[in-house]
Amino acid sequence: MEINDKVSLKEKIGYALGDGAANIAWRGVATFLFIFYTDVFGLSPATAGLVLLVARSSDGISDILMGIIGDRTNSKYGKFRPWILWTAIPLGLSLSLLFITPELGENGKIFYAYASYLFFTLMYTANNIPYGALMGVMTGNDKERTSIGSYRMAGAFAGGMLVQGALLFLVAYFGNVTSEMEISKIDENTFKVKVLATENVEHANIKTNDGIAMFTWDNANLDREENIPTHGKSFSMKEENIYTFIVTGEKEISSANISIINQKQGYSLSMYVMSALLAILMLITFLTTKERILPPKDQKSNLWKDFKDLFTNKPWVVLLVIGLLFNVYNSIKQGIVIIYFTHYLNDQLLSASYLVGLMLASIAGAFFTAPLSRKFGKRNLFIYALIFSGVVNALLFFCTANDIGAIFSIGIISEFASAMFPTLFFVMLGDAADFSEWKNGRRATGLIYSAGSFATKFGGGIAGAIVGFTLSAFNYNGQDTLTIEGAIPGMIMLMSWVPTIVAVIAASLMLLYPLTSDKMGQITTDLNKRRSTRLADK
Repeated sequence: MEINDKVSLKEKIGYALGDGAANIAWRGVATFLFIFYTDVFGLSPATAGLVLLVARSSDGISDILMGIIGDRTNSKYGKFRPWILWTAIPLGLSLSLLFITPELGENGKIFYAYASYLFFTLMYTANNIPYGALMGVMTGNDKERTSIGSYRMAGAFAGGMLVQGALLFLVAYFGNVTSEMEISKIDENTFKVKVLATENVEHANIKTNDGIAMFTWDNANLDREENIPTHGKSFSMKEENIYTFIVTGEKEISSANISIINQKQGYSLSMYVMSALLAILMLITFLTTKERILPPKDQKSNLWKDFKDLFTNKPWVVLLVIGLLFNVYNSIKQGIVIIYFTHYLNDQLLSASYLVGLMLASIAGAFFTAPLSRKFGKRNLFIYALIFSGVVNALLFFCTANDIGAIFSIGIISEFASAMFPTLFFVMLGDAADFSEWKNGRRATGLIYSAGSFATKFGGGIAGAIVGFTLSAFNYNGQDTLTIEGAIPGMIMLMSWVPTIVAVIAASLMLLYPLTSDKMGQITTDLNKRRSTRLADK
């Protein structure tokens, strides 16, 4: 009896929307949470980095437990699909809680950061491991699975593009502060702007709408180093106080093209919108997908045997390490972008265009993955992509703050290749599940896919710690202008050659991966024969 291993376009798109939803959460957190913690919530960079590292370090146990639970779930919806349904709303809620700022003391803020982040990672685990495992049971054809993986990553990058491209504009919209302004012209390109605060705003940010003009404080008591010209100023507004700035760089300025943003309110309301969209997309994924591959009929639940099979599964062990490293690579790059653009290029909103450019390159990279993997094989393509992306990314070290075109070009070219890492990784986890069934006669798809969630979260935690500790070593304080200038060399390091070192190490270790294209062809043929026999015997 033939096995229908084809998956419809509708189902592939429906599955892809789930990773779009997951990346609204994950890329939103990876890109914005660190700067939110330091510049809005008021944590030190070292503390923020430690929160990310410690919270994610606990995920190894929860990821494995979720894999075990998924494999042992039996419902009318299957093993993995029901978890997508059950966790859609809680995951959205946990994302919203990360970006609110309760009025707490220093210790209270640290406790809240740990508690809310742990809740988020647990909900992400409960959702994402079953979601990843679902791809492994939608079809038994490894080439069809590669196609699903390409759609999945295109959806993931589209979700990332949405949150990274739109969030800062939503923050500006929802956080807009109405205030009274008096503007006087000093010379052709210089203005004095007086702002009368009409409300208390703890973390206000003033800038021109186009982000071109440079702001300095009109305060004779500040020395030159304390009053560096920037494309905006962050400050604490007190109702009825007057704040005066010298604004240069534009020929005409009016109150209509100057914005004051309440960053706390802006971030919170923006994330409420993103969280609602996340939940809706997850529900669509649940409704449009189907599970087709079941464990062997005679397989009995045996946790010890599952773990023994797992840790003697060489492809899985190699993928676990590689997944950890490429997530460190990607997460360092994502985690430093907003800080790099805000404090080195002095144009935070320009980062939105940069991130959209990266996401478009990522979508293209995801769709090129399937044909390139057929040509070179998944393992070889993974190695080539790691080396290419890392070497190109290192070129950012030579870019000055005025080399905007070069920064965009290098970032986009590097991202095209790095988009292939997660696409290949999750497809290859499915191959590792097939290998286990082929070798041992047992299948624990959820447990195998727990490597994906663990690598994503723990790799991101290590990256967050690297970013935090590096900036801390340069005495960075997001709420103190004086320290920011001295930390710029650290920002450039993190944006360029630091992640490159990680990519080169990962490429070297990928040589140990044993499942070549020929080997997977043999495994797929053998498994389809076994499954056809089981169907014929029913």
